[in-house]
Amino acid sequence: MFGKKRGDSPGYEDKQALSGFGGYEPSDSPGYTPSPVEPVSEPTLEPSKPAKQPMSRSGRRAMYGFFATLGVIAVAALANNGSDRSSSSSTPTTRAPVVYTPSPRVVAPPVTDGWQSVAGADGLVAYDVPPNWTPKPGTIHGWEKTALVPGISMFSSAFVGDDYCPAVKGSRIGGSGLTTVKVADAPGAANKALYDLVVSAYNPEEGPLSAKIVADPPQQAEFTLGTGKKAPANILIAEVTLGYTGTCIPKRALVGVQAVDMGDASAALLVYSDQDQQGSADREQILKILKTYRGVPEADRKTITPPPSTLR
Repeated sequence: MFGKKRGDSPGYEDKQALSGFGGYEPSDSPGYTPSPVEPVSEPTLEPSKPAKQPMSRSGRRAMYGFFATLGVIAVAALANNGSDRSSSSSTPTTRAPVVYTPSPRVVAPPVTDGWQSVAGADGLVAYDVPPNWTPKPGTIHGWEKTALVPGISMFSSAFVGDDYCPAVKGSRIGGSGLTTVKVADAPGAANKALYDLVVSAYNPEEGPLSAKIVADPPQQAEFTLGTGKKAPANILIAEVTLGYTGTCIPKRALVGVQAVDMGDASAALLVYSDQDQQGSADREQILKILKTYRGVPEADRKTITPPPSTLR
């Protein structure tokens, strides 16, 4: 994800899901009210308190964002079987590989021919991504909140363009994920989610906030729940022009969001991609991904247990 990474992963925890829908509660931005997504030069944000669930924020942009794989057993195995810290002997130690068996998870079939499904919230919702994307439904990724930016976290992730830039370890062209926005109406939630991602991911780590945001007209939509009922939704896509340059930093990116009004809060799918790279998602493809966001009927949910993997 972005250039250098500040610190190690602090870890994450699932919070209370939205009633009847499911969702991950990202860190709040106390006192923060996003301005309408119009062409923005240098937005001013009030300093905010340290996030309760900080996210490692890149000094560059969303494409290189930090990600943390959910898998407590795997993390524990790695922690308990890491490098030998003993200084009593310099003799290399051969350690037996650890077999990790993932927990069962719920999957859902794709609704787009040739695409892949990414399920979230225990299979209650899903979205599809193109075949060149890599679904990582057990991964949370995003950017930490700082005094400069609001931060954002996304779960049930997918990524495109792994390691496309040899000069930057962990680089990616783009990604997607679900989030919960504590704004009750869909248009306001779409605006906030998009603004939070752009400001957090596409500005230099130490500022200034120089990314320019030019949004397309918002689109009204309807989200189909697994029960067949409809919920009001709003789709917003914006072009981002970065205000600085550096190794593997794009000149521009596209960010899209579909936010769904769930009453006291909104659920949202975010998609972002660098432009002008082989494999980049253009405006048409981002819109197509957003429109696959849906509730999954109970009959279409299937619980699987991924095959064991060996940690060496």
